[in-house]
Amino acid sequence: MFTRCRHQQHQPQTQLFLAFTLALLLCATLTQAFVIKDDESFLQSPYYQSQGEIEDMFARFAKTFPENARVETIGRSLEGRNLVVLQIGKNVQQPRTPLTPMVKYIGNMHGDETIGRQLLIYLAQYLLYNYETNLEVANLVNTTDIYLMPTMNPDGYERSQEGNCESLPNYVGRTNAAGIDLNRDFPDRLENQQVTQLRSHRRQPETAAIINWVLSKPFVLSANFHGGAIVASYPYDNSIAHHECCEESLTPDDRVFKLMAHTYANNHPIMRQGHSCNDTFTDGITNGAHWYELNGGMQDFNYAYTNCFELTIELSCCKFPTAATLPAEWARNKRSLLQLLKLAHVGVKGLVTDASGYPITDASIVVSGLEDKPIRTTKRGEYWRLLTPGLYNVQALAFGYQPSEPKQVHVTNENSEALRLDFTLSPLETNYDGISSFYGQYFFRH
Repeated sequence: MFTRCRHQQHQPQTQLFLAFTLALLLCATLTQAFVIKDDESFLQSPYYQSQGEIEDMFARFAKTFPENARVETIGRSLEGRNLVVLQIGKNVQQPRTPLTPMVKYIGNMHGDETIGRQLLIYLAQYLLYNYETNLEVANLVNTTDIYLMPTMNPDGYERSQEGNCESLPNYVGRTNAAGIDLNRDFPDRLENQQVTQLRSHRRQPETAAIINWVLSKPFVLSANFHGGAIVASYPYDNSIAHHECCEESLTPDDRVFKLMAHTYANNHPIMRQGHSCNDTFTDGITNGAHWYELNGGMQDFNYAYTNCFELTIELSCCKFPTAATLPAEWARNKRSLLQLLKLAHVGVKGLVTDASGYPITDASIVVSGLEDKPIRTTKRGEYWRLLTPGLYNVQALAFGYQPSEPKQVHVTNENSEALRLDFTLSPLETNYDGISSFYGQYFFRH
């Protein structure tokens, strides 16, 4: 009798446990049934799209996804090929929502370095095909203006040969149709004004188109994609000493650039190891000048002449691998591409206005410890200031206005968007004696 009673006492508990287990199994089964797999159908039958195919594809995207995709041509190559850009965002036919950061990815600057060209096509397809079903993609597209330029050097690409891991003799394909390396053709921060003026008369149309485009839009973050190594490189690419290599040349924002480089490399299974292509890079990142020095590079131009922070990403040991490798390259770089886009939302952002609420253009945002790199406001008074976590004093300055009081902010970068920090400036009521000298260190023109 005693044994039977104990058994009866345990029966309800056993039944409850079984019911709970069955419920968990049912829940797991239903969850699996409703998980929607990413649409990556574009990886089937991989091949390198031609210039015409890229233009046709982007035109179809603009027609099929009119709310999220828009095509623009920012210029033409020396041989007349279009330099095509696809903008992806929310309501791209409407003016940009204030304080939405702009990001650009540029591929194929060297025509025979081709993986970046195809990865940006894949990225466009991935973002558009999965916008309705993937929350991460939707959040990125809804909060970021993304500009993808698969090829900056279509003429060089036409002269390149699939399967060639090194450049052809005389760098045919690497350079543009005039034999110019486009990554040596930008204004350089260390040039004197006379040299810059002389070089501007010989500037290639591809470079000129990028310069005009970058100066016309308030890009916050950028990457350009190369081949021949596997590493994330950050500014500066040259130094006053002009050593051939092996000496760092760091920007005032070295911590931000290292965050960007680590973000890309850490999410890349090969890059983060730091050992590939007979090179060794600690954690898969390098300062450009420490690797090897070059003048007239695009990443240095972005940082020195605009508000944009750009990385140079080297994607593969082989410059123009066969198309069969492309799905694997997408798998390696997909997470890195997405995580780097998210960094446009770190630090602080805000509006600078006058007492009547009107935007103040060309105001300077100055951060304590980073005074050598003020950020300028847009025509709408917007600014974005990329920062790593920490305590900062931030101040706004504008010609004809009293400087704001410094505001102390604690940046954590734990949220999905940058910390909002607005400034309202009052006009100067005193005379203008000495104002130009006070603001001289912050107001500069290139």
